[in-house]
Amino acid sequence: MTLAATPPASASPQRTLASVLLFAALIVCVSMGIRHTFGLFLAPMTSAHGWSRELFSFAIAVQNLMWGVSQPFAGLLADRFGAKRVLWVASLLYMLGLVGMAYSASGTGLAATAGVLIGLAQSGTTYSVVFSAMGKLIAPNRRSWAMGIVAAAGSFGQFLMIPVASGLIGGLGWFGTLLIFAAAAFLIVPLGASLTKGVAAGAGAHGQTAGEAFREAMREKSFIFLMLGYFVCGFQVVFIGVHLPTYLLDKGLPASVGMTALALIGLFNVFGTYTVGHLGNRFPKRYLLATIYFCRSIAISLFLLAPLTPLSVYAFAAVIGFLWLSTVPPTNAIVAQVFGVRFLGMLSGFVFCAHQIGSFLGVWLGGKLFDATGSYDTVWGICIALGVMAALINLPIDERSLESRRAAPAAA
Repeated sequence: MTLAATPPASASPQRTLASVLLFAALIVCVSMGIRHTFGLFLAPMTSAHGWSRELFSFAIAVQNLMWGVSQPFAGLLADRFGAKRVLWVASLLYMLGLVGMAYSASGTGLAATAGVLIGLAQSGTTYSVVFSAMGKLIAPNRRSWAMGIVAAAGSFGQFLMIPVASGLIGGLGWFGTLLIFAAAAFLIVPLGASLTKGVAAGAGAHGQTAGEAFREAMREKSFIFLMLGYFVCGFQVVFIGVHLPTYLLDKGLPASVGMTALALIGLFNVFGTYTVGHLGNRFPKRYLLATIYFCRSIAISLFLLAPLTPLSVYAFAAVIGFLWLSTVPPTNAIVAQVFGVRFLGMLSGFVFCAHQIGSFLGVWLGGKLFDATGSYDTVWGICIALGVMAALINLPIDERSLESRRAAPAAA
């Protein structure tokens, strides 16, 4: 088991790897755990303020869009100046955004806090920045597996935080819960320092520039295919994550069913992301991605066709949970495999930007089309069609590194 960076003389490579995984996992667990609870705030906040679902949905949509738009820049800053500084600033933004969300009294205030501030915070506390640090420490033959573990931690955060948020909202109300979450976001500061301890900051001044790396990536069809597939991923998971609890309430099921469903999604995604991350070291990652997207479409179709009961909801949550963030390890591993790790934060950030554009449309259209039609049926249908499209788009991706492609003609 080797590392790309030299560990301290007193530390073994195995212990260094374990430390990297531990602190990276905890950061993503906190950041993603809080993020996945926002769907539980939709009903109580709209009821308390007299807001429409579209207004709340728009604020969360802005959050996802801002997260995506700022992600390449957060990734680039992590690549150039080190992940620690980005994590620290983003942690403070997360705190301010959650406090501001609690005190928002208008749609504009909610969009500015839950939307802009938290979106910026998430760009600096989630996968691209964390993977930027990991990519410089984890050997290539372990990278997909390691990313799977960290992505699974984000899912465990969802599994852990959903019942915690539900209990806090029931006991303290949504306002007090947001303030507690703001305090929890501060934990990212010491965790970020621990993750990046001993890691040299900066990509260096020699060789390829960030602009050259970006232009090179944009000329690659495989990079565009990854972005399009991730767009679909964002559309599907954020629509389901935000609107599923309310969809179930509309169908007459108790709120506890929606809460349990979100928790099950988080639990089963722990297994899904780890499994796919492990398989990514053994099988072509493009085939894994195509399978995930196609299976999502099948799962959604069966869910809509089956009689709606708590049991059918839990079965759907388990299946869709296994497929939930399992796209993260192979997608980011392909970026690192094809383009290298020097600008991994920036390039994976651009791919994730496409994910968040999809997230924006998924959560916003969920509220918009519901208010227009009184039903989520249209958006469910869009999710199914996009899943099939994403499966087909991922199949022609070329996973060979650019260096190996350039060397092939010379060898011939």
